[in-house]
Amino acid sequence: MTDTVWKRNEIDSPCIRICVVHPTERICTGCFRTIDEISRWSRMESDERAQIMAELPARAPNLSKRRGGRAARLRG
Repeated sequence: MTDTVWKRNEIDSPCIRICVVHPTERICTGCFRTIDEISRWSRMESDERAQIMAELPARAPNLSKRRGGRAARLRG
């Protein structure tokens, strides 16, 4: 007898288990979702998840901006 595993037909979470919220952008630095999106993910319909997944790559560059580092300190 073989048991089949039941799976829901839905979009997987983009979570990569690096859960740190960026202090100014207010999105997760791992998956680029907002806190609201993360908390509601399991209750979202597939079309809303698909829309968010499509938006995530555009959010990544917001986190790659440098805050100044050493060069900013030397200018100051």
